[in-house]
Amino acid sequence: MANISATMVKDLRDKTGAGMMDCKSALAETNGDMDQAIDWLRKKGLSKAAKKAGRVAAEGLVGVALGTGTGALVEVNAETDFVARNDQFKDFVKSAAQLGLEADGDLEKLLNKKMGNDTVDATLKELVAKIGENMSVRRATALAVNPGVVASYVHNASGPELGKIGVLVALKSSGNTDKLMALGKQIAMHIAAANPLALTSAHLSKEVIEHERSIQADIARQSGKPENVIEKMLEGRMRKFYEESVLMNQVFVIDGETPVAKVVEKVSKEIGAPIEVEGFVRYQVGEGIEKVTTDFADEVKAMSGQ
Repeated sequence: MANISATMVKDLRDKTGAGMMDCKSALAETNGDMDQAIDWLRKKGLSKAAKKAGRVAAEGLVGVALGTGTGALVEVNAETDFVARNDQFKDFVKSAAQLGLEADGDLEKLLNKKMGNDTVDATLKELVAKIGENMSVRRATALAVNPGVVASYVHNASGPELGKIGVLVALKSSGNTDKLMALGKQIAMHIAAANPLALTSAHLSKEVIEHERSIQADIARQSGKPENVIEKMLEGRMRKFYEESVLMNQVFVIDGETPVAKVVEKVSKEIGAPIEVEGFVRYQVGEGIEKVTTDFADEVKAMSGQ
């Protein structure tokens, strides 16, 4: 049996518009032969949504689900905000988020999870056929902590635990759960607004740091000052970058003056137990998706065949 790689699955999905799991099955059934896999999907009627799948789905919703010391985020995309307000779409996202919790944030496991009488993947296909727009479960993630809590916040909410921005924060502590959840909710609200790049400077990738350092060095050299002075200027500029980009260094948006690390320290003293921010995740609908804009006159012309 051929070794089916993720790249092969992606290529077949791009060519046919069929779902990820269907593409994987098609390649497995045809021993990795791309042309035969395309035919297999066509015969099964699974590539019929190819035109829809080619359209950009950059709208949608983020769903949040919480458990005891656990939390999950799922982003489901659609082509228009109109569909994102559809009750059936909302119900699907809400159910998918809950199943994402059971799947530990693993996207492939989530798509294979049972939803109603079918899988998540198959249920979404039915929704695509019914509503007539391209949709996809774009990504999923989960956080877990013990002891402690995973708190959440949803911004631009369109329903319970549904919105345009979803945030999870994991706080490790043996302290009072209610007070931890209250702190976690506030930190999640901060993350939604401030969009930090990482938890601490140590969590920033080497590439990000080097890229920022090179930019700031070029800016500093424009002053014409000697290299030893530029090095000191660079230290200050990078310190400012960390203050603006790293969660624990950022000024807490709730009070506008205290670094997040100090806020956590203060609450730790109040509850009599240390608190460690284990991690966070922030999803914003459509981030990173290139939206295609077309001129309306060109669209009309294309439709008329001219």
